[in-house]
Amino acid sequence: MTTLSDIERLRLAEAFCRSDFVSFIYQAFRTLTPTSTLQINYHIWSLAYHLELVRLGIVKRLIINLPPRSLKSMVTSVAFPAFVLGHDPGKRVIVVSYGTDLAIKLNNDFRAVINEPWFQLLFPMFRISRMKNTEFEVTTTRNGYRLASSIDGSLTGRGGDILIVDDPLKPAEALSDTRREAVNNWYNNTLISRLDDVQTGAIIVVMQRLHDDDLTGSLLRSSENYVQLTLPAIAEEQQKVPIAPNRYHIRQAGEVLHPERMPRSYLESLRSLDPDTFVAHYQQTPIPPGGIIIKRKWVR
Repeated sequence: MTTLSDIERLRLAEAFCRSDFVSFIYQAFRTLTPTSTLQINYHIWSLAYHLELVRLGIVKRLIINLPPRSLKSMVTSVAFPAFVLGHDPGKRVIVVSYGTDLAIKLNNDFRAVINEPWFQLLFPMFRISRMKNTEFEVTTTRNGYRLASSIDGSLTGRGGDILIVDDPLKPAEALSDTRREAVNNWYNNTLISRLDDVQTGAIIVVMQRLHDDDLTGSLLRSSENYVQLTLPAIAEEQQKVPIAPNRYHIRQAGEVLHPERMPRSYLESLRSLDPDTFVAHYQQTPIPPGGIIIKRKWVR
């Protein structure tokens, strides 16, 4: 029986990590949180699968709605741009968040990943340009980049192949009609015009739901056709979750999304404290304006 040498095993692991986005996510997580172990759950597989469809040009518009602390920003705004630029250093990725602090944090996490020796080993064609390597922008020697900005920042003169909108609205601003309208108008009047090629360019919106008329709600009521990945913290009905080509996780009604990280007891305590916030942030089903939840204590 033939056995692989240590070098052969290493090269096999490198090839797998280079081609498999979930394996790459695992490596990125180890870089960013070396004292923790990533617990791979089916929602990570599904998130990676949908993002790969964007990278391969199959999906042009993607909405991701996941509960807080489900690694959606780390995967979408940090690992994914690194994976994209690793495979094609000429790609241009713009990531926009609600505030400058978050935009800088996500970009610095991206920089931590691409500066790792394992990343440089996986993608030897990727090189950072000496012209630009800051907390707002990293440029490659192939004129590709990852540009970080905020909703209120300027994108004048800048364009991208993939535009990522990560948490465009602060939870504290969700009840402000003025702020929600400003974000929705910014998307329609500014962001869309930043695509370098309207035929091939892609836009990803990743967020937890905050209001019936937040950016996700506005986009779903528009004429554009969005692929939507929505995973509530507790399944309200049976759900067929794509995790790979022709492969699905069948999620049963009442099933907790990731019990190892957020057990049912914890989620139910959040629900009892603030039912309205829970159905929006964790269940991704915000109550429409004028809507109401019937509370158990009202029933006699």
